[in-house]
Amino acid sequence: MSAVPEAFSYTLTLGGRYAGAQEWVIRPDKGQVVARVQTDFSGALPAGRRVQESRMNPQTYASAAYAEAEGQNRRPSFETIFDERSGLVTLRQGKDEATQPLLTPHHDPLSLLLWLRGGEHPQDDTVRMVGGVVHIQTLPVSSVQGQAAQVYFLRPGGAYVYVEQQSPHRLLRLIQPSDFGPVEATLNLERPRTPGKASDKTPNDKSTSERRPAQPGGKPRRRNKS
Repeated sequence: MSAVPEAFSYTLTLGGRYAGAQEWVIRPDKGQVVARVQTDFSGALPAGRRVQESRMNPQTYASAAYAEAEGQNRRPSFETIFDERSGLVTLRQGKDEATQPLLTPHHDPLSLLLWLRGGEHPQDDTVRMVGGVVHIQTLPVSSVQGQAAQVYFLRPGGAYVYVEQQSPHRLLRLIQPSDFGPVEATLNLERPRTPGKASDKTPNDKSTSERRPAQPGGKPRRRNKS
């Protein structure tokens, strides 16, 4: 994992129609890596906002904590804490809280993606998340906006993750399921970004001839318009 903060912007599409934007900021913090992702849904999807934040080990990408908030709420609606000292996983959802033994390192929706970005993986691999085991299948190399990409298929959920083959191994495309159909998040490639600078939008590329589906964490859910 780079010691320099990184920032990436993505355009969301649903069936070729604009569906929102997503902003990633990844930075080192106190010996760990923190990833923050803000997704603003609009256009072809009901308007809404989701903010995800993950704190992870910089070598293994194992999750130390994960939180997710909806709308304008700053208080997380869902939170997990992986405490190696106590050997417990704490799960909070609203006012409910539960604990379970932490027997093996876990990933969260963001740390899993950065782990896939971090290096080569066996043709078939498994990782553990709070909801259970995720199976990872390595698919043939594809192309996204002219960039060679290693493709991973994740199940359950049917998500596709496209990782740039060459350094810096960016997440070029994420395809995730939703109640409205598969939502694609495609990296805006016009120029490198640094945290704090606004991104420019680029026209969304059409997918190459791949199957269309998905990413494990943070699925768009149905929202009531406010």
